Amino acid sequence: MKKSSLVRRGGLLAAVVASVVLAGAAPASAAPGDGSAYGVKVDVKLLGQEAVQAGPFAAANTAGPTSSSLAKVDLTGILKAGAVNTEAKRDENSGAVTAKASTADVGLPLLKPALGDVGIKLVEAVCTATQKGVEGSTKLVGANLGSIGAVDAAPAPNTLIKVGLGPVNVATIILNEQIENKDGSLTVNAVHVKLLGAGLKALGSGDVIVSSATCGPAAPPMPLASGAGLWIGLGLLGAVAVPAGTRLLRRRSARA
Repeated sequence: MKKSSLVRRGGLLAAVVASVVLAGAAPASAAPGDGSAYGVKVDVKLLGQEAVQAGPFAAANTAGPTSSSLAKVDLTGILKAGAVNTEAKRDENSGAVTAKASTADVGLPLLKPALGDVGIKLVEAVCTATQKGVEGSTKLVGANLGSIGAVDAAPAPNTLIKVGLGPVNVATIILNEQIENKDGSLTVNAVHVKLLGAGLKALGSGDVIVSSATCGPAAPPMPLASGAGLWIGLGLLGAVAVPAGTRLLRRRSARA
């Protein structure tokens, strides 16, 4: 057998090895990690008024648009806010997902009958998913909840505040609400106001969410067959295929 035939056999073996190496390195799932964020979402019916459904405002998503902004939100009698900025991005190399929403100069006139003036200078929700897991956080700057007073700038997850109108509990405020979804993702709502619609003294019913971010689980890291992963694969290929081809040539030489 000619050396050229042996070389061709060595090349064939190299191709087989390459397919095995690359197949073994491929991620178990091709589905990328997802993330999304928005600034404000409202679905309420105040006592004696028409129902209001609005938002989500300034929505962003890893599928695009990955960032969004809005100069202001003004829903009379319910919520006022200044600049809204959101982003939801995925790192294609590591698979990490980050979602973030910030809303400035938030006022909640819907709570005025129970708490007086409620205002927060900045409301921010962040969600991050990596190969180690998913985590979220909330930041509140200059938060003053009227008669309740100031609150922690970094509230613990699912901090619950009851809002009463006389003896009646008419609303709850959840700070740093963290919801673990069935698909493994995490939703962080920085501020979630729930109107309970209780009795004659009710403020109304429904939900107001300010700054929401959802992310995860993380996407698989970069496949071996692309980018830097390709160079790693070629290195492994060389380490296995070259000695194999060399052994075939030596066996042929010994028989000659």
